[in-house]
This record gives sequence, C-alpha cells and structure tokens, in this order.
Amino acid sequence: MTSFYSQDELTKLGFKFVGENVFISKLAQFYNIGCMSIGNHVRIDDFCILSGSITIGSYVHIGAYCALYGQNGILLEDFTGLSPRSTIFSATDDFSGDYLISPMVSEEFTNVMKGNILIKRYAQIGANCIIMPGVTIGEGVAIGAMSFVNGSLDPWGVYAGIPVKKIKDRRKGLLKFVEKIESQVKEK
Repeated sequence: MTSFYSQDELTKLGFKFVGENVFISKLAQFYNIGCMSIGNHVRIDDFCILSGSITIGSYVHIGAYCALYGQNGILLEDFTGLSPRSTIFSATDDFSGDYLISPMVSEEFTNVMKGNILIKRYAQIGANCIIMPGVTIGEGVAIGAMSFVNGSLDPWGVYAGIPVKKIKDRRKGLLKFVEKIESQVKEK
C-alpha cells in the first residue's frame, strides 16, 4: 500500500481538475474539494489542510503540515513551493477587540479581512512562514523560514523576517532548467 492516492483515486475525490503525475498524501485533508484545481507534477505531503478556492499550477511541492485557507482564492503558479508548516490565509478575523472572532458567530458581529493570494512562478516559501490576505508574491521570490508576509513582494528578491523585509536580489539561474523542462514537455 502506498501513502499517496492513485490517479484513479484522485479522480474520484472530486477535484475540479487534477493533472498527471500528481502525488497527494492520503493523510492530507481537503474541504470544498470541488473548488480546487491541480496541475501536473504536483506533490502534497502528509498532514496538509487545503480549504476553499485553490488553484495549483504544475511542478509544485507543498511540504508537510502546510495549511492553505482559500476562502477568497489562492493561486500557486508553476514551479512554486511551500516548505513544511507554512500557512496561507486569504481571509482573517479582526483581532482589534472591536469584533467577535469565530466562524460560529454571525457575520454581523465579525470583521473578516479578505483578499486573494497570488504566488507567482518560481517563488519558494520557507518553513513556518505565514502569508496574510491580499498578498502577491512576485515571480522568483524566495522567503526565508519563519517569516511573516503581510504585504506584496517585488519579483526576484530574497525576503525574511517579521515582518518580511528584502534581504537581497535573487539570481535567475534556475530559468535555464525551466527552459529545458518546458522543451522536453513540448517534444512529447
């Protein structure tokens, strides 16, 4: 017995779309699975939680214990990755003390801040990062472990910290490998 769903089992789970060469742990949990699309060459590891409207491109890895809360939409483009224990929120409660906090309380008594999340191609999120609603992670961004992202990040930078700050520019050498992979796909 394998710890990943077979292609047939994935089809039966009810995803909106699921590509080829997808490895999803049987220990991952999905809520509103009919709102989720997964591209080709994707792996989702043990104990992940995915909920809401989520689109995952191709060549994506989501490490163990990650949580993606996609009430307002999350898009991970091709060649992106989330390291273990990272969390993405497309909605969050107002913790100011002026409102109640709970999905079990009527919306008239809460103030939920919402915004879709876009993680552009080649971006990599380090372990234990938190990404807040309405954020765009630019193409090629690398985020250091244990960082808090509460604003959009410009392309091709290395960012870290609480809150996240740009540390330096990121090199683009990885693009030569992407070109090779994409040309191999076209040849098939």
